[in-house]
Amino acid sequence: MRLTKLSYTYGLLCSLFLTAACGSKVPSASKEAARFGPAEIKREVAESQVLRQSFVGFALYDPELGQMVVEHNSDKYFVPASNTKLFTFYATHKMLGDSIAALKYVSRGDSLIFWGTGDPTFTHMDLKNSLAYDFLKNRPEKKLYYVEAPYTSTPFATNWGWDDYNYYYQPERNVFPIHGNVIKFYKEETNPTFTITPSHFENSVVVDTSKTRSRTTFVRGWRTNNITYYTRNLTNNFSTEVPFITSPEMVVTLLSDTLKREVELLKMPVPAGGSVFYGMPTDTVVKRMLQVSDNLMAEQLMALCSGTISDTLSVERAIKHVKENYLADLPDEPVWIDGSGLSSMNMFTPRSIIALLQKLMQERPQEQLLPMLAVGGKPGTFRNIYKAEVPFVFGKSGTLSHVHNQSGYIMTKSGKLLLYSFMNNNYKVPTSAIRDEMVRIMTEVHNRY
Repeated sequence: MRLTKLSYTYGLLCSLFLTAACGSKVPSASKEAARFGPAEIKREVAESQVLRQSFVGFALYDPELGQMVVEHNSDKYFVPASNTKLFTFYATHKMLGDSIAALKYVSRGDSLIFWGTGDPTFTHMDLKNSLAYDFLKNRPEKKLYYVEAPYTSTPFATNWGWDDYNYYYQPERNVFPIHGNVIKFYKEETNPTFTITPSHFENSVVVDTSKTRSRTTFVRGWRTNNITYYTRNLTNNFSTEVPFITSPEMVVTLLSDTLKREVELLKMPVPAGGSVFYGMPTDTVVKRMLQVSDNLMAEQLMALCSGTISDTLSVERAIKHVKENYLADLPDEPVWIDGSGLSSMNMFTPRSIIALLQKLMQERPQEQLLPMLAVGGKPGTFRNIYKAEVPFVFGKSGTLSHVHNQSGYIMTKSGKLLLYSFMNNNYKVPTSAIRDEMVRIMTEVHNRY
């Protein structure tokens, strides 16, 4: 899912700059642009039959002119959903260094005492990160002791859906995530049964052959890690992730299980003067967060940000710091609750998102910025939209019930790079209809502006 190959990035950027350089030489593009100016774009947004019952916000900004091209309800507040991750991206840009702080530790005699920093990548099943794992595993001369670092955020943020606890996209937040805080159930067609990672949970699964449970095969208990396996929902091959309930005791149990050596929980304050062990490149983690819209990555990145200003980890404290120190000049103050956008209490205006996109573009080189985002037609949340031989949309989508938004950068055939934020709340039609209409309008902007 990650776009990390140098060859692809180089080819993508070459295509982008070739398009920008040559676009002005295509007479047809300039001719069409005259028929799709700001008035026409605004009419497409404001008078769309698909969007007519939605609450719609739209902003299109030309950085070359230094002004808005089109605005429609751009000063109104919208629930952003995962567009919130753009703000988390900016927070990591301002507060984190080149590499993620994977854990902290002190060495005392034959003991290694360590604690978490909020890093979400330890034995992550998609990122394949083993740096901190190897650090702990390859010290046979040391006894391992885990201390829980102070952490004031709750496992679920304010206004998260309590009944989404069983779904892969809402794992719990904590100080030391392991395996992405999910249990993975995996079966290939040729295998007679499924595998479970981490294996610790094998004894927590109970089989139910009597009934179906909607289309869900594995259902965890509300306040336990016991899981019911509904065999009547079985397919020949599947891959499902179910979040587990976290705790310091669970961290130690899973560490012992995966490291294949004893780890003991010490209930004491974190020692003073701890050293930092650094793990994965920050941009690698942020890119995954943005491109596949990984909610745990977003929450834990904000916890990591808080660790740069305090020994107590807190998503909320990091948000407050970023708002006060880096975003005080936005047109409208964000109502910013979490790192991922799962909370429906988040509220941003389109013009503030445009201002954030401006900051990112001014503070990061374009060749480092655009490939971080979801890219039209490429693996990630834009894989099925904006398909083209040369990618022309780079951004972030955001979806909750009755909410679907996109914000990012669009390259036009005439060679302009524009910033856009297109927000839709309170609709009854299928989300696919809203998405398709947004894609239609933005593709027209690409083709004809």
